[in-house]
Amino acid sequence: MSAKSTAKSLAKNLMTEFPPARDNLVTLANWRTQPSSDWGFHNVRRLLPTANIAASKHPAPLESSPIEIGGIAFEGSKGATTLREALRTTNTKGFVVLRKGRIAAEWYAGGMDATTPHIVFSVSKSICGALGGILVDKGFLNPNRPVTDYVPEVSSSVYGGCSVRHLLDMSVGIAFTEDYVDPDGDVARYRRAVGWDVIKPGQSTMALREYLGTQKPDGKTHGHAFHYVSTNTDMLGWVYERAAGRALSDLLGEYLWTPLGAETDAYITLDPEGAMRAAGGICAAPRDLARFGEMIRQRGVAHGRQVIPGWWIDDINDNGDPAAWARGDFAELFPDAAYRSKFYQIDRKRRTLCCLGIHGQYIYIDPISELVIVRVAAEPIPLDIEATRAWRRGFDAIVRHFS
Repeated sequence: MSAKSTAKSLAKNLMTEFPPARDNLVTLANWRTQPSSDWGFHNVRRLLPTANIAASKHPAPLESSPIEIGGIAFEGSKGATTLREALRTTNTKGFVVLRKGRIAAEWYAGGMDATTPHIVFSVSKSICGALGGILVDKGFLNPNRPVTDYVPEVSSSVYGGCSVRHLLDMSVGIAFTEDYVDPDGDVARYRRAVGWDVIKPGQSTMALREYLGTQKPDGKTHGHAFHYVSTNTDMLGWVYERAAGRALSDLLGEYLWTPLGAETDAYITLDPEGAMRAAGGICAAPRDLARFGEMIRQRGVAHGRQVIPGWWIDDINDNGDPAAWARGDFAELFPDAAYRSKFYQIDRKRRTLCCLGIHGQYIYIDPISELVIVRVAAEPIPLDIEATRAWRRGFDAIVRHFS
């Protein structure tokens, strides 16, 4: 049996016995690696403490107008492929295409369905970025104020010298390297702080908020360059809670998930002290992610209701800094892009927005073709650059098909 076949066989048996055999057990030690992630990514609540994000008692209907698009061809990371083949061979677990707000295509695998919450990793950042516009509109938050106006506890850290806007736009001059595979790097220490990793003997432990207060500057001017660092969004979540006087999960539920018409409760992971991982801990159902993307496409409107202020969506589209992007971390991956309030504007002429998460999570929003595309996945490599480029080509091929 090949290694690939063996992995598939193991994935089918994960957590199916009571108790599971040791080889089929998913734990905090293996939940982010294949094949355990096939089960772990849509069962996070069984592995980590979480807080609920309430859905609507009256979910917005999603009508269906199915269109066969499996034969759409594009250049995958390993050569020519079709959408049908790519979905089957790339650890994709859920895929939804909305056209004009109606389901044009839908596909699930590995125990997933339309209402199964799946972790979306850094798509969480975009969800929190959207919430920011609501909090500003309600008068709780001013993006131009210093972070320490809301959280003075971090005054001795890098966050003592930046504004909320710098957090929103990932332009903090922070000495942090976002390397997902370095076992002893910044991300490894960060994961221990948020409770995502097993603490080994001799390793220091520090909860998330304390960890945020230890972050240091890199000597660069805030606002100068796009510098992707996840802790900035966790700091933003703390600012939101302090500004509004409520838990982030409650804010997301009342101001975003419920009014957009979500049908399934989402949830967010907690550290050992109850701090919420705004940067990457949200778990949500594919159809609700599609509803979220459609709301962004509709300038903040969901089923006739203005949920996110339209001017905030306009600001995302119009006020990203291309120069800061060109000096930043992902300029080669997405040339001529911009970043604003946790959204990637990957095609500024078309006003195409994208939400991205490691291991293959996407919300792709193309207003001209009136398309929203959602993908949730369990790719084995956290940030696979060639796979990211391939799926961008795939999404663009779907846009061309409908255009």
